[in-house]
Amino acid sequence: MKHFVILFALVLGIAVPAVGGDTPPDQLVRERTGRIIELLKANKDAYAKDHKKLYTMVNEQVLPYFDFRAMSRLVLGKHWREANDGQRERFTAEFRDLLVRTYATALLKYTNEQVLYLPFRSSPGEKTATVKTEVKQAGGGPNIPIHYSFYLTDQSWKVFDVVIDGVSLVTTYRGTYAEKIKNEGMDALIASMKKTEKEDALGKAREKKTGGAK
Repeated sequence: MKHFVILFALVLGIAVPAVGGDTPPDQLVRERTGRIIELLKANKDAYAKDHKKLYTMVNEQVLPYFDFRAMSRLVLGKHWREANDGQRERFTAEFRDLLVRTYATALLKYTNEQVLYLPFRSSPGEKTATVKTEVKQAGGGPNIPIHYSFYLTDQSWKVFDVVIDGVSLVTTYRGTYAEKIKNEGMDALIASMKKTEKEDALGKAREKKTGGAK
């Protein structure tokens, strides 16, 4: 799991453009991964010094193209059905912010890992698709497989899960949050996520005040 944060940057970096479903998901993965890496190489120093610029890039390149509500529903499982509308909206917002913060942190740790694209197979009329890639580690070691799960909406393909080295992003968070909900309830989980967000913000503010990001 030590490579998870860096890989997560590449995971979210494949954000799918809001174009018609005629564009194959594998082509979208190639295009968007390339764009994220291009932006990072050109602006990494600026992003490290000013996280607002980094978050702006994340908001533009990622947020519109992931279905965070679908991901939240899968993460919570039965607890989604038991939650009220307000809890669902608050959890989705906090989960989205968590992934964005994780992604932003990961971008600053990127060290030229190469993405390899495996053969893509699909049939006409399918509403779901899996795009398989591998990340070639910069420091050597075996390639790490990353599989992207898409579904087709009325207008575009969107991501609803990612499997990194056999571990599902959705399943990982589901196990973590289920225990918290069982012991303390949904509102306590949302409150703890909000608290973590504030602590992260304070940490970044202190870091900037004492000399910038490391």
